[in-house]
Amino acid sequence: MAVGTQAAVKCVTPAQVAATGTQVVLANTYHMALADRTRLVERCGGLHQFMAWPQTILTDSGGFQVFSLPERQISEEGVTFRYDRDGTPTTLTPESSMVVQRRLGADIVMAFDECVGYPAERAYVADSVERTTRWLQRCARVELQEHQHLFGIVQGGVDPQLRTRSVEQVCAVDLPGYAIGGVSVGEGIGLLKHVVYHTAPQLPDDRPRYLMGVGLPEDLVVSVDAGMDIFDCVIPTRYAREGTAFTWRGKLRIKDKKFRKDRYPLDTDCGCYTCQSGFSRAYLRHLFFAGETLAETLTTIHNLHFYQDLMAAMRRAIREDRWSAWKRTFAEDFLAADRRHLVIDPDSR
Repeated sequence: MAVGTQAAVKCVTPAQVAATGTQVVLANTYHMALADRTRLVERCGGLHQFMAWPQTILTDSGGFQVFSLPERQISEEGVTFRYDRDGTPTTLTPESSMVVQRRLGADIVMAFDECVGYPAERAYVADSVERTTRWLQRCARVELQEHQHLFGIVQGGVDPQLRTRSVEQVCAVDLPGYAIGGVSVGEGIGLLKHVVYHTAPQLPDDRPRYLMGVGLPEDLVVSVDAGMDIFDCVIPTRYAREGTAFTWRGKLRIKDKKFRKDRYPLDTDCGCYTCQSGFSRAYLRHLFFAGETLAETLTTIHNLHFYQDLMAAMRRAIREDRWSAWKRTFAEDFLAADRRHLVIDPDSR
């Protein structure tokens, strides 16, 4: 899912996003919860019309952004904080998060949870798991629009017992989908794998399983291997704006001097607009150093397309019963070229 935090995927139009094969985009409740923004979206007919995006939209509850703020106050009622841009004092509760998301009109609505950073004391994480459950129960009592679907979020830090407890409590609330939250908060790839491989198999296998805030291509492969279905992350678009392109043979840092005369496209196996239109690595490098925003647009289009191709390739490999072989090939081509050490065990499940 492409991240459009403030109701826009940076540097690209909705039509360009759709052309990459993207079916879902995100907007964030924290950034859109300011009263004037929510009213504006409502007056414009909801996020779909506001963003000119007719396909599925997911709104995060704002929990991750709120809990990353330095001067927040957490209580049973909710979280009191000041907006990082203008210092506006605000209290966000499970109910108010649901009301904002209802007014925004997203299709998938995320429950308001407590996202605990890493490291954290086990006793605090345990209390947070219980609070997240109580908040989910309050979220579930708020009436949403008919087309909206609430997803619950499993927390528990890196502790397997707490993750299991959270799964049991969150999944006791009958919902259309469930997410694993509280990863990509500083724990590192090793612990992330540990959490996902432990937690994913415990989630209902007849509902979508969503891993929040992940990640690099290799992280997605590992997480699909564990049983996850849906992902979001700023990495493909943020890396693109910084000059890093993802290819089937690893990452290209297009600003590198070695590309200054390179006439090849970013990836000869890619069907995206950027690669198929004749834009060379040398040209993209020139655009970045010339300060032309077209560089960010073309690289963003490519990265979004690559991520959709990656997910499609994994779906095909699973359907055709060749998942283990596909993982080995991916590790040999992508990871070896990128010189990242990450073992994807074909017999890990």
